[in-house]
Amino acid sequence: MVCRCVRRSILSSSTDRRRRAGSTGRGSVAREEDSRESRDPAPAVTRSIRLLGLLAAAEPRTLTELAGELGLAKSSTANLCLALEAGGMIQRTSAGYRLGLRTAELGGAFAAQFNQVREFYSVCEASEVLSGELVQVALLDGAESLYLARHEGSRSLRLGTPLGSRLPAALSATGRALLMSMSDDEVVALLGHDAVFPQLTERGARNMTELLEVLAAARRRGWALDAEESFRGVVGVAVPLEPWAPSDPALALGVAIRAPEADFERIERVGEALRAAARQLTNPFSAAARR
Repeated sequence: MVCRCVRRSILSSSTDRRRRAGSTGRGSVAREEDSRESRDPAPAVTRSIRLLGLLAAAEPRTLTELAGELGLAKSSTANLCLALEAGGMIQRTSAGYRLGLRTAELGGAFAAQFNQVREFYSVCEASEVLSGELVQVALLDGAESLYLARHEGSRSLRLGTPLGSRLPAALSATGRALLMSMSDDEVVALLGHDAVFPQLTERGARNMTELLEVLAAARRRGWALDAEESFRGVVGVAVPLEPWAPSDPALALGVAIRAPEADFERIERVGEALRAAARQLTNPFSAAARR
């Protein structure tokens, strides 16, 4: 009997310790979350940015869906939506919330702050070759190309990537043009030695070894090629642009061509026209222009 009582006492003590430890652990987690929240100088702004990111990545979302993905109460999410809607950043529709017109204005203002983006339209119009082509400007954002500007050309085309869209830099012509300006070591450091690239079509480079071979060929000829590797039926040709100012991001200039029309002569003609345009879009006082 004494043994059973002692055993019950030990078990009870052990259970109490586990409960106290569990309570302490839960309290520690809560305190850590509170600490993270308190370290955020503007939690409402951070949540608003996350909300805009959700709307940028998908179709319209309902208040319930947004609240669930943000991990917030519907009342808190509703307050964020009201503020963003009042500022024109989002719109409420019958299907839910979507991005508002103000986001388009801000995107245009971001692109227009770079001299090369402002000037590229007139350079394309003045080019005998590029005036009829779909020409796009992109920058490198991590491992992706982000499209900033678009010259439609005189051909009736529905090609290319919508403004604000992204493509894997390893597969797109503009992305490769940006990567070809870097050393192999820099490309590996950015994308990872063991990187495996998504197969958007059956033609794309699959790994770093294949990508480095593609980039070496691009450097030799002076322009990058996407031979139906990011979109079936579309061939991309692109060149890098030297940053206008030291603080500017590196940009790339690319053309999308329908695959049936992309014979070698046209690709080469477009590539040379893009190189000429890149020279025109180089700061005349930069080291690159003096070379």
